[in-house]
Amino acid sequence: MVSRDTKNFKRYKVELEKMNFKNVTCTEAEKDALNFVIREREPDLLIFNARFYEHSTPYLLGELKREFPDIVFAVISLDKYPPELAMYFIANGVKSYVSYFDGIDELMKGIKAIRDGITYVSPEVDECMDKREEDLRPASKMTNKYKEIIFYTCEGWKDEEIGDVLGLTRRTISTHKSEIYRSLNVRNENELIKAAKELEFIEQHGTSFYPKDFVVSPLPDKLKGKRFKAK
Repeated sequence: MVSRDTKNFKRYKVELEKMNFKNVTCTEAEKDALNFVIREREPDLLIFNARFYEHSTPYLLGELKREFPDIVFAVISLDKYPPELAMYFIANGVKSYVSYFDGIDELMKGIKAIRDGITYVSPEVDECMDKREEDLRPASKMTNKYKEIIFYTCEGWKDEEIGDVLGLTRRTISTHKSEIYRSLNVRNENELIKAAKELEFIEQHGTSFYPKDFVVSPLPDKLKGKRFKAK
């Protein structure tokens, strides 16, 4: 089981083994360290805490599924997690999603399904998926081009400024950003910055990098000649 709730690792191991899960190991390893643990232990099943990477967890589990296609992935949510976000676990290759907030009976039903290799999706998440008019698509891989666009966006650059540097039209940049937002499950630039830091696409403290034609927008006429006074 992959979780940051280290104080309960012993409890998780005991409870899962009581339910006949075999050779249970709990870890808080992430990214390259987690890949090392997976290669060393060679598990058939990986169970993640939904909030392990916060809202970036669905994307990163999709990346792990690409890296380890023969492993079965399951997610258990022990904290409140938006069902509209949780459904992207399934889109990105996770076999089962179980939520504590569906009630103890559904929780146990879901965990037993995971143990038995049966697909299980939380009723609340299943309902969200049924309401969608289009089928969910898996997240796109974040290519170097996408990562460049993420970097400049997080620096506050406008689409046309990013396009000027990358040799792309403003419309193309906008299209790429839409795909980035969809794949990383973010809704705005603030959430993109948070996700980019979680995924280590940008440094925690930024770089203060400006476009070559950076100009502060002129003040409206009614404010010209007035100075800001601190209170």
